[in-house]
Amino acid sequence: MKPIRLISGVLTVGFWTLMSRILGVLREVMILALIGPGPVMDAFVAAFRLPNMFRRFFAEGAFNASFVPMFSKRLETGDDPVGFATQALSGLTFVLLILSAVAMVFMPGLVWLTAGGFAGDVRFDLTVEYGRIVFPYILLMSLTALFSGVLNATGRFAAAAAAPVFLNIFVCFAMAWAAYSGGEVIRWLIWTVPVAGLAQLALVWVAADRAGIRLRPSRPRWTPEMKRLVVVAVPAALAGGVMQINLLVGQQVASHFDKAVGWLYAADRLYQLPLGVVGIAVGIVLLPDLSRRLGAQDDAGAKHAFSRAGELSLALTVPAAVALVVIPLPLVSVLFERGATGADDSAAIAMAVAIYGLGLPAFVLQKVLQPLFFAREDTKSPFRYAVWAMVVNAAVAVGLAPVIGWIAPAIATTLAGWVMVGMLAQGGRRMGDVARFDARFRRRIWRVCLASAAMGVVLWGCTVLLGPVLAMAGIRFIALAALILIGMVSYALIGQAVGAFALREFRDAFRRRQLR
Repeated sequence: MKPIRLISGVLTVGFWTLMSRILGVLREVMILALIGPGPVMDAFVAAFRLPNMFRRFFAEGAFNASFVPMFSKRLETGDDPVGFATQALSGLTFVLLILSAVAMVFMPGLVWLTAGGFAGDVRFDLTVEYGRIVFPYILLMSLTALFSGVLNATGRFAAAAAAPVFLNIFVCFAMAWAAYSGGEVIRWLIWTVPVAGLAQLALVWVAADRAGIRLRPSRPRWTPEMKRLVVVAVPAALAGGVMQINLLVGQQVASHFDKAVGWLYAADRLYQLPLGVVGIAVGIVLLPDLSRRLGAQDDAGAKHAFSRAGELSLALTVPAAVALVVIPLPLVSVLFERGATGADDSAAIAMAVAIYGLGLPAFVLQKVLQPLFFAREDTKSPFRYAVWAMVVNAAVAVGLAPVIGWIAPAIATTLAGWVMVGMLAQGGRRMGDVARFDARFRRRIWRVCLASAAMGVVLWGCTVLLGPVLAMAGIRFIALAALILIGMVSYALIGQAVGAFALREFRDAFRRRQLR
Protein backbone atom coordinates (compact mmCIF):
# COMPACT_ATOMS: atom_id res chain seq x y z
CA MET A 1 0.00 0.00 0.00
CA LYS A 2 1.58 3.28 -1.10
CA PRO A 3 1.84 6.09 1.49
CA ILE A 4 -0.81 8.16 -0.30
CA ARG A 5 -3.09 5.11 -0.31
CA LEU A 6 -2.39 4.57 3.39
CA ILE A 7 -3.50 8.13 4.16
CA SER A 8 -6.46 7.72 1.80
CA GLY A 9 -7.50 4.57 3.64
CA VAL A 10 -7.20 6.36 6.96
CA LEU A 11 -9.39 9.16 5.62
CA THR A 12 -12.00 6.68 4.40
CA VAL A 13 -12.16 4.92 7.74
CA GLY A 14 -11.86 8.23 9.56
CA PHE A 15 -14.80 9.75 7.65
CA TRP A 16 -17.19 6.93 8.51
CA THR A 17 -15.87 6.71 12.04
CA LEU A 18 -16.44 10.44 12.39
CA MET A 19 -20.04 9.97 11.25
CA SER A 20 -20.46 7.14 13.76
CA ARG A 21 -18.92 9.15 16.60
CA ILE A 22 -20.96 12.25 15.84
CA LEU A 23 -24.11 10.14 15.88
CA GLY A 24 -22.77 8.50 19.02
CA VAL A 25 -22.55 11.91 20.69
CA LEU A 26 -26.12 12.59 19.52
CA ARG A 27 -27.11 9.25 21.05
CA GLU A 28 -25.58 10.27 24.39
CA VAL A 29 -27.23 13.69 24.17
CA MET A 30 -30.60 11.96 23.82
CA ILE A 31 -29.89 9.43 26.57
CA LEU A 32 -28.81 12.14 29.00
CA ALA A 33 -31.79 14.33 28.10
CA LEU A 34 -34.48 11.63 28.07
CA ILE A 35 -33.14 9.33 30.80
CA GLY A 36 -30.46 11.35 32.61
CA PRO A 37 -27.80 10.33 35.15
CA GLY A 38 -29.30 8.02 37.75
CA PRO A 39 -30.21 4.36 38.40
CA VAL A 40 -31.69 3.63 34.95
CA MET A 41 -28.76 5.11 33.04
CA ASP A 42 -26.24 3.39 35.33
CA ALA A 43 -28.02 0.06 34.66
CA PHE A 44 -28.02 0.63 30.90
CA VAL A 45 -24.31 1.53 30.87
CA ALA A 46 -23.36 -1.56 32.90
CA ALA A 47 -25.54 -3.86 30.77
CA PHE A 48 -24.37 -2.47 27.42
CA ARG A 49 -20.74 -2.70 28.54
CA LEU A 50 -21.02 -6.50 28.95
CA PRO A 51 -21.36 -7.46 25.25
CA ASN A 52 -18.94 -4.69 24.28
CA MET A 53 -16.40 -6.01 26.77
CA PHE A 54 -16.56 -9.56 25.41
CA ARG A 55 -16.69 -8.25 21.83
CA ARG A 56 -13.37 -6.50 22.28
CA PHE A 57 -12.04 -9.54 24.10
CA PHE A 58 -12.94 -12.06 21.37
CA ALA A 59 -13.32 -10.08 18.17
CA GLU A 60 -11.58 -6.73 17.87
CA GLY A 61 -8.58 -7.66 19.99
CA ALA A 62 -7.99 -11.26 19.00
CA PHE A 63 -9.04 -11.03 15.36
CA ASN A 64 -7.36 -7.75 14.52
CA ALA A 65 -4.18 -9.10 16.07
CA SER A 66 -4.19 -12.63 14.66
CA PHE A 67 -6.74 -13.18 11.90
CA VAL A 68 -5.98 -10.07 9.82
CA PRO A 69 -2.19 -10.67 9.45
CA MET A 70 -2.70 -14.36 8.70
CA PHE A 71 -5.50 -13.70 6.22
CA SER A 72 -3.50 -10.87 4.58
CA LYS A 73 -0.51 -13.13 4.00
CA ARG A 74 -2.69 -15.89 2.54
CA LEU A 75 -4.40 -13.34 0.32
CA GLU A 76 -1.02 -12.07 -0.87
CA THR A 77 0.24 -15.58 -1.71
CA GLY A 78 -3.09 -17.03 -2.92
CA ASP A 79 -2.98 -19.74 -0.25
CA ASP A 80 -6.77 -20.39 -0.01
CA PRO A 81 -7.71 -17.26 1.96
CA VAL A 82 -11.45 -17.95 1.61
CA GLY A 83 -11.12 -21.44 3.08
CA PHE A 84 -9.14 -20.09 6.00
CA ALA A 85 -11.68 -17.31 6.65
CA THR A 86 -14.56 -19.83 6.45
CA GLN A 87 -12.93 -22.00 9.11
CA ALA A 88 -12.42 -18.94 11.33
CA LEU A 89 -16.04 -17.86 10.83
CA SER A 90 -17.39 -21.29 11.78
CA GLY A 91 -15.20 -21.61 14.86
CA LEU A 92 -15.99 -18.10 16.10
CA THR A 93 -19.73 -18.64 15.65
CA PHE A 94 -19.61 -21.91 17.62
CA VAL A 95 -17.68 -20.39 20.54
CA LEU A 96 -19.85 -17.29 20.76
CA LEU A 97 -23.11 -19.24 20.70
CA ILE A 98 -21.94 -21.18 23.74
CA LEU A 99 -20.69 -18.01 25.46
CA SER A 100 -24.00 -16.22 24.87
CA ALA A 101 -26.02 -19.11 26.30
CA VAL A 102 -23.86 -19.32 29.43
CA ALA A 103 -23.96 -15.55 29.95
CA MET A 104 -27.74 -15.43 29.70
CA VAL A 105 -28.05 -18.06 32.42
CA PHE A 106 -25.45 -16.56 34.76
CA MET A 107 -26.20 -12.88 34.12
CA PRO A 108 -26.67 -12.04 37.86
CA GLY A 109 -23.15 -13.29 38.53
CA LEU A 110 -21.74 -11.24 35.66
CA VAL A 111 -23.43 -8.10 36.96
CA TRP A 112 -22.09 -8.72 40.46
CA LEU A 113 -18.56 -9.17 39.09
CA THR A 114 -18.67 -6.04 36.94
CA ALA A 115 -20.76 -3.64 39.05
CA GLY A 116 -20.69 -4.91 42.62
CA GLY A 117 -21.78 -1.54 43.97
CA PHE A 118 -25.23 -2.12 42.43
CA ALA A 119 -25.96 -5.05 44.79
CA GLY A 120 -28.84 -4.34 47.12
CA ASP A 121 -30.52 -1.61 45.10
CA VAL A 122 -32.75 -1.31 42.05
CA ARG A 123 -29.79 -0.93 39.67
CA PHE A 124 -28.82 -4.60 40.06
CA ASP A 125 -32.10 -6.10 38.87
CA LEU A 126 -32.37 -3.57 36.05
CA THR A 127 -28.85 -4.42 34.83
CA VAL A 128 -29.61 -8.16 34.86
CA GLU A 129 -32.78 -7.60 32.84
CA TYR A 130 -31.14 -5.27 30.33
CA GLY A 131 -28.05 -7.48 30.08
CA ARG A 132 -30.06 -10.50 28.95
CA ILE A 133 -31.60 -8.46 26.15
CA VAL A 134 -28.42 -6.87 24.78
CA PHE A 135 -25.90 -9.69 25.31
CA PRO A 136 -26.62 -11.45 21.96
CA TYR A 137 -25.13 -8.31 20.39
CA ILE A 138 -21.71 -9.87 21.03
CA LEU A 139 -22.35 -12.64 18.49
CA LEU A 140 -23.52 -10.23 15.81
CA MET A 141 -20.72 -7.73 16.35
CA SER A 142 -17.97 -10.35 16.57
CA LEU A 143 -19.02 -11.79 13.21
CA THR A 144 -19.17 -8.24 11.88
CA ALA A 145 -15.58 -7.76 13.08
CA LEU A 146 -14.46 -10.87 11.17
CA PHE A 147 -16.08 -9.75 7.92
CA SER A 148 -14.65 -6.26 8.49
CA GLY A 149 -11.17 -7.74 8.86
CA VAL A 150 -11.59 -9.57 5.55
CA LEU A 151 -12.69 -6.37 3.81
CA ASN A 152 -9.87 -4.31 5.37
CA ALA A 153 -7.27 -6.87 4.28
CA THR A 154 -8.45 -6.50 0.68
CA GLY A 155 -8.20 -2.71 0.88
CA ARG A 156 -11.97 -2.16 1.04
CA PHE A 157 -12.53 -0.02 4.10
CA ALA A 158 -15.81 1.82 3.46
CA ALA A 159 -18.42 -0.84 4.32
CA ALA A 160 -16.62 -2.02 7.45
CA ALA A 161 -16.16 1.55 8.64
CA ALA A 162 -19.78 2.45 7.87
CA ALA A 163 -21.27 -0.50 9.79
CA PRO A 164 -21.07 1.10 13.28
CA VAL A 165 -23.15 4.01 11.98
CA PHE A 166 -26.16 1.68 11.89
CA LEU A 167 -26.24 1.21 15.66
CA ASN A 168 -26.39 4.93 16.35
CA ILE A 169 -28.95 5.61 13.59
CA PHE A 170 -31.25 2.85 14.81
CA VAL A 171 -30.91 3.82 18.47
CA CYS A 172 -31.47 7.54 17.86
CA PHE A 173 -34.59 6.88 15.79
CA ALA A 174 -35.92 4.43 18.39
CA MET A 175 -35.49 6.88 21.27
CA ALA A 176 -37.00 9.72 19.24
CA TRP A 177 -40.04 7.58 18.38
CA ALA A 178 -40.44 6.50 22.00
CA ALA A 179 -40.35 10.10 23.20
CA TYR A 180 -42.79 11.17 20.48
CA SER A 181 -45.24 8.33 21.06
CA GLY A 182 -45.05 8.37 24.83
CA GLY A 183 -43.32 4.99 25.05
CA GLU A 184 -40.71 3.95 27.61
CA VAL A 185 -37.46 5.27 26.15
CA ILE A 186 -35.19 2.78 27.90
CA ARG A 187 -37.19 -0.20 26.55
CA TRP A 188 -36.92 1.03 22.98
CA LEU A 189 -33.23 1.72 23.50
CA ILE A 190 -32.43 -1.73 24.89
CA TRP A 191 -34.38 -3.75 22.31
CA THR A 192 -32.97 -1.76 19.38
CA VAL A 193 -29.37 -2.79 20.16
CA PRO A 194 -29.60 -6.41 18.85
CA VAL A 195 -31.70 -5.27 15.87
CA ALA A 196 -28.95 -2.82 14.92
CA GLY A 197 -26.40 -5.62 15.29
CA LEU A 198 -28.25 -7.64 12.66
CA ALA A 199 -28.17 -4.68 10.26
CA GLN A 200 -24.43 -4.18 10.78
CA LEU A 201 -23.67 -7.84 10.11
CA ALA A 202 -25.84 -7.82 6.97
CA LEU A 203 -23.96 -4.81 5.58
CA VAL A 204 -20.45 -6.29 5.81
CA TRP A 205 -21.60 -9.77 4.80
CA VAL A 206 -23.10 -8.43 1.57
CA ALA A 207 -20.01 -6.27 0.96
CA ALA A 208 -17.75 -9.30 1.32
CA ASP A 209 -19.90 -11.25 -1.13
CA ARG A 210 -19.68 -8.41 -3.64
CA ALA A 211 -15.91 -8.34 -3.19
CA GLY A 212 -15.83 -11.98 -4.31
CA ILE A 213 -15.19 -13.43 -0.85
CA ARG A 214 -18.18 -15.67 -0.12
CA LEU A 215 -18.08 -16.93 3.45
CA ARG A 216 -20.71 -19.30 4.82
CA PRO A 217 -20.63 -21.00 8.25
CA SER A 218 -20.00 -24.74 8.22
CA ARG A 219 -19.28 -27.41 10.80
CA PRO A 220 -16.33 -26.24 12.94
CA ARG A 221 -13.15 -28.26 12.41
CA TRP A 222 -9.95 -28.30 14.41
CA THR A 223 -7.25 -27.93 11.74
CA PRO A 224 -3.58 -26.89 11.92
CA GLU A 225 -4.60 -23.47 10.58
CA MET A 226 -7.15 -23.02 13.37
CA LYS A 227 -4.64 -24.21 15.95
CA ARG A 228 -2.18 -21.57 14.75
CA LEU A 229 -4.91 -18.93 14.80
CA VAL A 230 -5.83 -19.80 18.38
CA VAL A 231 -2.18 -19.87 19.50
CA VAL A 232 -1.71 -16.35 18.17
CA ALA A 233 -5.16 -15.13 19.20
CA VAL A 234 -5.17 -16.22 22.85
CA PRO A 235 -2.49 -13.76 24.02
CA ALA A 236 -4.19 -11.02 22.00
CA ALA A 237 -7.53 -11.89 23.54
CA LEU A 238 -5.93 -11.85 26.99
CA ALA A 239 -4.39 -8.46 26.22
CA GLY A 240 -7.78 -7.20 25.14
CA GLY A 241 -9.23 -8.75 28.27
CA VAL A 242 -6.72 -6.88 30.41
CA MET A 243 -7.80 -3.57 28.89
CA GLN A 244 -11.41 -4.49 29.59
CA ILE A 245 -10.49 -5.31 33.17
CA ASN A 246 -9.22 -1.74 33.42
CA LEU A 247 -12.68 -0.51 32.42
CA LEU A 248 -14.35 -2.89 34.84
CA VAL A 249 -12.13 -1.79 37.71
CA GLY A 250 -13.19 1.78 36.97
CA GLN A 251 -16.84 0.74 36.80
CA GLN A 252 -16.56 -1.18 40.06
CA VAL A 253 -15.14 1.88 41.81
CA ALA A 254 -17.69 4.22 40.20
CA SER A 255 -20.61 1.92 41.06
CA HIS A 256 -20.15 2.84 44.72
CA PHE A 257 -20.83 6.53 43.98
CA ASP A 258 -24.20 7.97 42.99
CA LYS A 259 -24.43 8.82 39.26
CA ALA A 260 -20.69 8.24 38.73
CA VAL A 261 -21.12 5.37 36.23
CA GLY A 262 -23.22 7.63 34.00
CA TRP A 263 -20.84 10.59 34.37
CA LEU A 264 -17.77 8.58 33.39
CA TYR A 265 -19.65 6.95 30.51
CA ALA A 266 -20.69 10.33 29.10
CA ALA A 267 -17.12 11.64 29.39
CA ASP A 268 -15.80 8.47 27.78
CA ARG A 269 -18.10 8.90 24.79
CA LEU A 270 -16.90 12.48 24.25
CA TYR A 271 -13.18 11.69 24.16
CA GLN A 272 -13.92 8.59 22.08
CA LEU A 273 -14.87 10.93 19.22
CA PRO A 274 -11.28 11.93 18.29
CA LEU A 275 -9.94 8.55 19.43
CA GLY A 276 -12.23 6.69 17.06
CA VAL A 277 -11.73 9.02 14.13
CA VAL A 278 -7.93 8.99 14.31
CA GLY A 279 -6.56 6.15 16.42
CA ILE A 280 -8.89 3.35 15.38
CA ALA A 281 -8.82 4.45 11.73
CA VAL A 282 -5.01 4.40 11.67
CA GLY A 283 -4.87 1.03 13.42
CA ILE A 284 -7.34 -0.58 11.03
CA VAL A 285 -5.47 0.58 7.94
CA LEU A 286 -1.92 0.21 9.26
CA LEU A 287 -2.07 -3.43 10.44
CA PRO A 288 -2.75 -5.14 7.07
CA ASP A 289 -0.33 -2.74 5.35
CA LEU A 290 2.50 -3.53 7.79
CA SER A 291 1.74 -7.25 7.55
CA ARG A 292 2.13 -7.20 3.77
CA ARG A 293 5.29 -5.07 3.84
CA LEU A 294 7.02 -7.14 6.50
CA GLY A 295 6.02 -10.33 4.69
CA ALA A 296 7.66 -8.92 1.54
CA GLN A 297 10.81 -7.89 3.52
CA ASP A 298 10.09 -4.23 2.71
CA ASP A 299 11.50 -2.75 5.93
CA ALA A 300 12.00 0.71 4.43
CA GLY A 301 8.39 0.85 3.28
CA ALA A 302 7.17 -0.45 6.64
CA LYS A 303 9.10 2.24 8.51
CA HIS A 304 7.76 4.95 6.21
CA ALA A 305 4.16 3.75 6.64
CA PHE A 306 4.63 3.49 10.42
CA SER A 307 6.11 7.01 10.63
CA ARG A 308 3.41 8.59 8.46
CA ALA A 309 0.70 6.87 10.53
CA GLY A 310 2.23 8.24 13.74
CA GLU A 311 2.66 11.68 12.23
CA LEU A 312 -0.93 11.84 10.98
CA SER A 313 -2.29 10.50 14.27
CA LEU A 314 -0.58 13.07 16.45
CA ALA A 315 -1.21 15.94 14.05
CA LEU A 316 -4.94 15.31 14.50
CA THR A 317 -4.95 14.09 18.10
CA VAL A 318 -2.78 16.55 20.03
CA PRO A 319 -4.97 19.58 19.19
CA ALA A 320 -8.08 17.55 20.07
CA ALA A 321 -6.51 16.68 23.44
CA VAL A 322 -5.69 20.34 24.08
CA ALA A 323 -9.29 21.32 23.29
CA LEU A 324 -10.68 18.71 25.70
CA VAL A 325 -8.43 20.05 28.46
CA VAL A 326 -8.99 23.77 27.78
CA ILE A 327 -12.74 23.92 27.04
CA PRO A 328 -14.38 20.80 28.59
CA LEU A 329 -17.22 22.65 30.33
CA PRO A 330 -18.47 24.53 27.24
CA LEU A 331 -18.39 21.26 25.29
CA VAL A 332 -20.26 19.29 27.94
CA SER A 333 -22.78 21.94 28.95
CA VAL A 334 -23.83 22.78 25.40
CA LEU A 335 -24.02 19.14 24.28
CA PHE A 336 -25.45 17.41 27.34
CA GLU A 337 -27.06 19.90 29.75
CA ARG A 338 -30.79 19.66 29.12
CA GLY A 339 -33.78 17.64 30.27
CA ALA A 340 -32.75 15.24 33.03
CA THR A 341 -29.11 16.47 33.03
CA GLY A 342 -28.33 19.54 35.14
CA ALA A 343 -25.44 21.91 35.78
CA ASP A 344 -23.90 19.73 38.50
CA ASP A 345 -23.87 16.78 36.09
CA SER A 346 -22.16 18.92 33.45
CA ALA A 347 -19.45 20.02 35.87
CA ALA A 348 -18.74 16.42 36.89
CA ILE A 349 -18.65 15.15 33.30
CA ALA A 350 -16.39 18.07 32.23
CA MET A 351 -13.86 17.22 34.94
CA ALA A 352 -13.63 13.65 33.64
CA VAL A 353 -13.38 14.86 30.03
CA ALA A 354 -10.36 17.04 30.86
CA ILE A 355 -8.59 14.14 32.56
CA TYR A 356 -9.32 11.77 29.68
CA GLY A 357 -8.06 14.48 27.32
CA LEU A 358 -4.63 14.29 28.96
CA GLY A 359 -4.51 10.60 28.01
CA LEU A 360 -5.92 10.91 24.49
CA PRO A 361 -2.51 11.01 22.70
CA ALA A 362 -1.51 7.86 24.61
CA PHE A 363 -4.66 6.00 23.61
CA VAL A 364 -4.02 6.89 19.95
CA LEU A 365 -0.30 6.03 20.06
CA GLN A 366 -1.24 2.57 21.30
CA LYS A 367 -3.17 2.05 18.06
CA VAL A 368 -0.03 3.04 16.11
CA LEU A 369 2.49 1.02 18.09
CA GLN A 370 0.59 -2.25 18.57
CA PRO A 371 0.51 -3.17 14.84
CA LEU A 372 4.33 -3.40 14.96
CA PHE A 373 3.90 -6.46 17.17
CA PHE A 374 0.69 -7.85 15.67
CA ALA A 375 2.06 -7.73 12.12
CA ARG A 376 4.82 -10.09 13.30
CA GLU A 377 2.21 -12.31 14.98
CA ASP A 378 3.74 -11.31 18.33
CA THR A 379 0.76 -10.95 20.64
CA LYS A 380 2.53 -12.02 23.82
CA SER A 381 4.54 -8.83 24.29
CA PRO A 382 1.52 -6.49 24.18
CA PHE A 383 -0.18 -8.84 26.64
CA ARG A 384 2.66 -8.49 29.15
CA TYR A 385 2.62 -4.72 28.79
CA ALA A 386 -1.16 -4.66 29.20
CA VAL A 387 -0.87 -6.63 32.45
CA TRP A 388 1.50 -4.04 33.88
CA ALA A 389 -0.84 -1.26 32.75
CA MET A 390 -3.72 -3.09 34.44
CA VAL A 391 -1.79 -3.24 37.72
CA VAL A 392 -1.13 0.50 37.55
CA ASN A 393 -4.77 1.21 36.69
CA ALA A 394 -6.15 -0.92 39.54
CA ALA A 395 -3.71 0.43 42.11
CA VAL A 396 -4.43 4.06 41.26
CA ALA A 397 -8.23 3.67 40.90
CA VAL A 398 -8.71 1.69 44.10
CA GLY A 399 -6.03 3.54 46.03
CA LEU A 400 -7.22 7.06 45.20
CA ALA A 401 -10.99 6.43 45.42
CA PRO A 402 -11.16 6.80 49.23
CA VAL A 403 -9.23 10.08 48.93
CA ILE A 404 -10.67 11.84 45.87
CA GLY A 405 -13.81 9.83 45.16
CA TRP A 406 -15.42 8.89 41.85
CA ILE A 407 -12.90 10.71 39.61
CA ALA A 408 -10.13 8.23 40.54
CA PRO A 409 -10.95 5.81 37.67
CA ALA A 410 -10.46 8.57 35.08
CA ILE A 411 -7.04 9.45 36.48
CA ALA A 412 -6.10 5.77 36.60
CA THR A 413 -7.16 5.20 32.99
CA THR A 414 -5.07 8.12 31.72
CA LEU A 415 -1.98 7.15 33.71
CA ALA A 416 -2.24 3.50 32.64
CA GLY A 417 -2.52 4.62 29.01
CA TRP A 418 0.81 6.42 29.14
CA VAL A 419 2.46 3.50 30.96
CA MET A 420 1.29 1.21 28.15
CA VAL A 421 2.71 3.52 25.47
CA GLY A 422 6.06 3.68 27.23
CA MET A 423 6.34 -0.09 27.36
CA LEU A 424 5.22 -0.54 23.73
CA ALA A 425 7.82 2.00 22.58
CA GLN A 426 10.57 0.36 24.62
CA GLY A 427 9.61 -3.12 23.41
CA GLY A 428 9.55 -1.93 19.80
CA ARG A 429 13.21 -0.94 19.98
CA ARG A 430 14.15 -4.62 19.81
CA MET A 431 12.72 -4.73 16.29
CA GLY A 432 15.41 -2.42 15.00
CA ASP A 433 15.20 0.65 12.80
CA VAL A 434 11.86 -0.33 11.24
CA ALA A 435 10.13 0.36 14.59
CA ARG A 436 11.57 3.85 15.00
CA PHE A 437 9.96 7.02 13.71
CA ASP A 438 11.94 8.66 10.93
CA ALA A 439 13.60 12.10 10.83
CA ARG A 440 10.56 13.78 9.28
CA PHE A 441 8.39 12.64 12.18
CA ARG A 442 10.87 13.92 14.76
CA ARG A 443 11.19 17.19 12.88
CA ARG A 444 7.46 17.78 12.80
CA ILE A 445 6.16 16.46 16.14
CA TRP A 446 7.41 19.33 18.30
CA ARG A 447 5.89 21.77 15.81
CA VAL A 448 2.55 19.95 16.16
CA CYS A 449 2.74 20.44 19.94
CA LEU A 450 3.65 24.12 19.50
CA ALA A 451 0.74 24.75 17.12
CA SER A 452 -1.63 22.90 19.45
CA ALA A 453 -0.53 24.96 22.46
CA ALA A 454 -1.07 28.17 20.51
CA MET A 455 -4.51 26.96 19.50
CA GLY A 456 -5.26 26.28 23.17
CA VAL A 457 -4.47 29.91 24.03
CA VAL A 458 -6.80 31.07 21.24
CA LEU A 459 -9.58 28.77 22.48
CA TRP A 460 -9.22 29.99 26.07
CA GLY A 461 -9.41 33.63 25.01
CA CYS A 462 -12.43 33.02 22.79
CA THR A 463 -14.18 31.10 25.58
CA VAL A 464 -13.83 34.12 27.86
CA LEU A 465 -15.32 36.37 25.17
CA LEU A 466 -18.11 33.94 24.21
CA GLY A 467 -18.89 32.84 27.77
CA PRO A 468 -22.27 34.60 28.10
CA VAL A 469 -23.38 33.45 24.64
CA LEU A 470 -22.42 29.84 25.40
CA ALA A 471 -24.95 29.92 28.24
CA MET A 472 -27.84 31.34 26.19
CA ALA A 473 -30.48 28.84 25.14
CA GLY A 474 -31.17 28.74 21.42
CA ILE A 475 -27.85 30.11 20.19
CA ARG A 476 -25.35 28.26 22.35
CA PHE A 477 -24.93 25.58 19.67
CA ILE A 478 -23.97 28.27 17.17
CA ALA A 479 -21.52 29.73 19.69
CA LEU A 480 -19.94 26.33 20.32
CA ALA A 481 -19.69 25.63 16.58
CA ALA A 482 -17.99 29.01 16.13
CA LEU A 483 -15.58 28.24 18.96
CA ILE A 484 -14.65 24.87 17.43
CA LEU A 485 -14.26 26.42 13.98
CA ILE A 486 -11.98 29.13 15.37
CA GLY A 487 -9.85 26.44 17.00
CA MET A 488 -9.60 24.41 13.80
CA VAL A 489 -8.72 27.39 11.62
CA SER A 490 -6.16 28.74 14.08
CA TYR A 491 -4.49 25.33 14.37
CA ALA A 492 -4.41 24.86 10.59
CA LEU A 493 -2.88 28.30 9.99
CA ILE A 494 -0.37 28.11 12.83
CA GLY A 495 0.56 24.52 12.00
CA GLN A 496 1.17 25.41 8.36
CA ALA A 497 3.21 28.46 9.37
CA VAL A 498 5.53 26.63 11.76
CA GLY A 499 5.92 23.57 9.49
CA ALA A 500 3.95 21.10 11.61
CA PHE A 501 2.33 19.76 8.45
CA ALA A 502 1.57 20.71 4.86
CA LEU A 503 -2.13 21.10 4.15
CA ARG A 504 -1.57 19.97 0.57
CA GLU A 505 -0.77 16.46 1.87
CA PHE A 506 -4.27 16.13 3.31
CA ARG A 507 -5.75 17.64 0.14
CA ASP A 508 -3.88 15.18 -2.10
CA ALA A 509 -4.96 12.24 0.05
CA PHE A 510 -8.58 13.40 -0.01
CA ARG A 511 -8.50 13.69 -3.80
CA ARG A 512 -7.07 10.18 -4.02
CA ARG A 513 -9.93 8.93 -1.84
CA GLN A 514 -12.48 10.54 -4.18
CA LEU A 515 -10.90 8.89 -7.21
CA ARG A 516 -10.95 5.37 -5.70
